[in-house]
Amino acid sequence: MMAVAFIAGLWTASRRGLREGIPAEKILDVGPWLIVGTIVGARALHVATYWQEEFAGRPIWEAFAVWKGGLVFYGGLIGATLAGCIYARLKQIPLWKLADVLAPSIALGYVFGRIGCLLNGCCYGRACDLPWAISYPPGNLNGAPAFPVHPTQIYDSLLNLVLYGGLAWLYRHKKFDGQVFAAYLLCYAVTRSIVESFRGDYPPSHYHGPLHLTPAQLVSIGIFAAGTVLWALLMKRQPKRA
Repeated sequence: MMAVAFIAGLWTASRRGLREGIPAEKILDVGPWLIVGTIVGARALHVATYWQEEFAGRPIWEAFAVWKGGLVFYGGLIGATLAGCIYARLKQIPLWKLADVLAPSIALGYVFGRIGCLLNGCCYGRACDLPWAISYPPGNLNGAPAFPVHPTQIYDSLLNLVLYGGLAWLYRHKKFDGQVFAAYLLCYAVTRSIVESFRGDYPPSHYHGPLHLTPAQLVSIGIFAAGTVLWALLMKRQPKRA
C-alpha cells in the first residue's frame, strides 16, 4: 500500500505540474528523494516516540528494521518536506510551486497508506458499539483487540480523500504560490486531531496534559501554527495571481 501511495501521488502530481510549467519528469525525479525522506523521517519519529516501549535495551539495529512496521506519518511529512526543499534547491525549481503541485497528492497517498494500516492491524481505534465497528482476529501479530473498535484508519482515509478533492480544486483557483501547501497543513492538522480522539492504540504514558492529548495531536498544534504563519507570509510576499 505504501508503494501504491507513492505511485498514485507522483502520477497525479506529474499531471498537475504541467499547469505550473514543471516538466513531468522533474516531478517523477523527486520521487526517490521523497521516498527516502519519508521513510527516514517516519521511522525516526516512531523510534523517538516508542523508544521505551519497543527499543530501550534492545539491539540498536532494530531501530532500522522498517520491514517490521513502525512508521509515523508526521515524521514522514517532515522528512519528505526537507528532502523536497533540497531537491528544489538543487534543480532550481520554485519551491512553493513544487509544494503546491505535491500537496494534494500527499493527501491522496495518505488514503492508501491508512488502508495499509488497516490491513496491518496498527493505528486501531478504541472500543466502539456502532454498526460500522470492526474487530481483529484473536492473537493477531500487532496486538490489536479482538473486540469491536472504531475503524480509525477508514476515518482517516475518507477524510483525506475529501481533503484531496478540496486541495485539487483549490490548486486550480489559488491566488498565490504556496497557498495549497499551507492549506494542506491547516486542514490535515484538524482532520488528524479529530481522528486521534478515536484512537485506542496508545499506551497511557502517551497521553499528555489535562486534555490527554496524543503525540500526534501535540504535533498537529505545531503543524497548524506553521500552516497559519506560512499562509500569512506567502500571501504578503508573493504577487497575487489573476
